[in-house]
Amino acid sequence: MSRTYFGTDGIRGTVGQGAITADFMLRLGHAVGRVLRRRVDRPTVLIGKDTRISGYMIESALEAGFVSAGVNVMLSGPLPTPGVAYLTRALRLDLGVVISASHNPFADNGVKFFSARGEKLPDEWERDVEAALQEPPQWADSATLGKANRLADTRGRYIEFCKAAFANDLSLKGLRLVVDAAHGAAYHVAPDVFHELGAQVHTIGCEPDGLNINDGVGATAPQALIEKVRQHRADYGIALDGDADRLQLVDATGRLFNGDELLYVMAMDRVSLGERVPGVVGTLMTNMAIELALQQRGIEVVRAKVGDRYVLEELIARRWTLGGESSGHLLALDKHTTGDGIVSALQILQAVRRGGRSVAQLLEGVTLFPQTMINVRLRDGSDWTRNASLSHLREQADQALKGHGRVLIRASGTEPVLRVMVEAQDGAVARDWAERLSEAARAG
Repeated sequence: MSRTYFGTDGIRGTVGQGAITADFMLRLGHAVGRVLRRRVDRPTVLIGKDTRISGYMIESALEAGFVSAGVNVMLSGPLPTPGVAYLTRALRLDLGVVISASHNPFADNGVKFFSARGEKLPDEWERDVEAALQEPPQWADSATLGKANRLADTRGRYIEFCKAAFANDLSLKGLRLVVDAAHGAAYHVAPDVFHELGAQVHTIGCEPDGLNINDGVGATAPQALIEKVRQHRADYGIALDGDADRLQLVDATGRLFNGDELLYVMAMDRVSLGERVPGVVGTLMTNMAIELALQQRGIEVVRAKVGDRYVLEELIARRWTLGGESSGHLLALDKHTTGDGIVSALQILQAVRRGGRSVAQLLEGVTLFPQTMINVRLRDGSDWTRNASLSHLREQADQALKGHGRVLIRASGTEPVLRVMVEAQDGAVARDWAERLSEAARAG
């Protein structure tokens, strides 16, 4: 089995093709179950899913695989990814399993795993599972088969967990919100969280039919939310993705705030409370304006590789609390072990309520640098790292942009493409350097 099955977000593919078939999911459940039993005598796993129609098939296949390996199974039904991570930890279970392809269209699906602590699992565990997949199955006999049952009130338990992330002395009374759950896993959770904290809630993307997840709604299609916020004259709009671990926020003017801006607000809210924030972790794509703004306030910014797993690893290594990606996947490790769109939204609204200022006002003086991204298709067999002209031009750009811009050149991990990104305070300067660097990359 190729390690390409496992990425920073588990196993993912189009259902009926590649990795996502009923047969493979049964074998995967069995292999994971065998690996678990090497560490625990009688393990129990929790399986949750989003609203894709294929989730029923994958859930049943994984359940059969686990039970056939002598592993007990609890089923939560539709529940956000961070909800599964929370319940796995809270119920002292041995593994959390989420069936979701996050922000992808309905035809895709995938599986991601959480440890007993509600955290992503290490590479060593993945290698053990891959090895087990290559071995013949070892079916449990009738007396040692696992048991399966539905876990009661997972929705209610997770709602209470989310509400606990909001300060007890504050409420959302007087706020008018539009909540967009992308027809995904949070459709029956997110509206109630904000309503029970006092907000007047309007909803879109909360009527899943198995085929409409992320279809024109949610964090990857925020225009629908912007229009609804204006229609209802709401104060804010909250958009989640299919598995609700990502957040996009819109204000009453239609301004869309990305993850970098929201991370800044979260950090400065903690500073306003007198908390020490030694640093935050962003990614290679984090906007330089945010980096400079935080540094001016004595907060170090460290860039990890793109992917929430890498952000989490860096946070744990440095014993820091806050990190995130421009896409809106945010981590607040004093609130949860993984990214959580609902909890992240509550952190932002908490800052608004505490300071009596809007999100735009909390970001006063911080303006994102324009970014220009150009994809350059590489010729077969070419090695862009040996392109002397590109290297020389890159040095010139770094020198010219020093202190008010930067260059990022990286190869795509999925296609023969070189991604050339330049950001600068002056958008025209960013475009000019990006075009010149891209031309040098093509010529090489």
